[in-house]
Amino acid sequence: MKIAVPMERREKELRVAATPETVKKLIAAGHEVKIEKGAGINSGILDDEFVSSGAQIAADMKSTLEGSDLVLKVRAPLDDEKSYFSNGQSLIALLEPHGAVEEANAYAQAGITAFAMEFVPRISRAQSMDALSSQANLAGYRAVLEASHLYGRAMPMMMTAAGTVAPAKVFVMGVGVAGLQAIATARRLGAIVSATDVRPATKEQVASLGAKFIAVEDDEFKAAETAGGYAKQMSAEYQAKQRELVANHISKQDIVITTALIPGREAPELVTEDMVKSMRAGSVIIDLAAAQGGNCKLSRPDEVVEVHDVKIYGPTNLPASIAADASALYAKNLLNFIALISGPDGALIPNWDDEVVTSSALTKDGKVVHPSLVPEPA
Repeated sequence: MKIAVPMERREKELRVAATPETVKKLIAAGHEVKIEKGAGINSGILDDEFVSSGAQIAADMKSTLEGSDLVLKVRAPLDDEKSYFSNGQSLIALLEPHGAVEEANAYAQAGITAFAMEFVPRISRAQSMDALSSQANLAGYRAVLEASHLYGRAMPMMMTAAGTVAPAKVFVMGVGVAGLQAIATARRLGAIVSATDVRPATKEQVASLGAKFIAVEDDEFKAAETAGGYAKQMSAEYQAKQRELVANHISKQDIVITTALIPGREAPELVTEDMVKSMRAGSVIIDLAAAQGGNCKLSRPDEVVEVHDVKIYGPTNLPASIAADASALYAKNLLNFIALISGPDGALIPNWDDEVVTSSALTKDGKVVHPSLVPEPA
């Protein structure tokens, strides 16, 4: 294959879809790799490093994509980037595909075979391709650092001749990949950590990291996880009981980190304004769901707001703030996925009998093929 890696043009997107390490492996597999000039600079990768790995450097996006079979990106192409794509090309990226019917139709009409990394199924053999997990892991880590910075106090207990500094109390809401890493990071920094999630399997995970689990553990709680490992939408009755428990707990916390998302839906509200009011002045909330409406409706995407003397930050792309590591992990996710769409001689021949390939495909042969984006028959 002729593989193209253009520069990311979305605001504050600092990642890149290839690294010198993955370029070497792609070329060893018989592919050609062309990378747009400066594509890796924000991830600490100079053009010379890509050249040393065997890649060609192209002057702009047009010449990067020209003649390529496969385009690797971090984020979905912007409207003005789509004109550089041509019929017959394939695209792999984080395409934000949930409900993106118009975007999928545009790919189909342009003759592009589009694969969304968000739709890689969470099965054992696809773990090495799970870009959502690789990026969420870094987001959870960074969320704690952002919280520590905004908090303005020390995280661990410190006993000095001048007195004792009390440890910070950190509450993590949503124990997925990001939440688990947030717990681990906060614990490493010396905080007293507690966490909550509606999925019963997370209780043991939280305990294994040395944190306290907070949840209403009734019958609904015991059946609150989908086959894909995501949290189910809980009943209004359960949410009311959980909210009362959480409200009492939040009032005693210094830092709250929320990570709860349900794919394709607005983020559930976990922290109400009354809960914010109950927190002491100087406390911090980091809302990792701000891009989907927020787990705290007071949060604003990519802004720090102060409400009732509590600082609330809603970052929408924390992995980009650790661009070097985020790019390295994401590029490996892509490298592993490419093996499933390569024939024995390296040609672009997707294995349409493979569950990972079919689950990730948005478009094929000029049609939208993903079930979530195909309208149901009348």
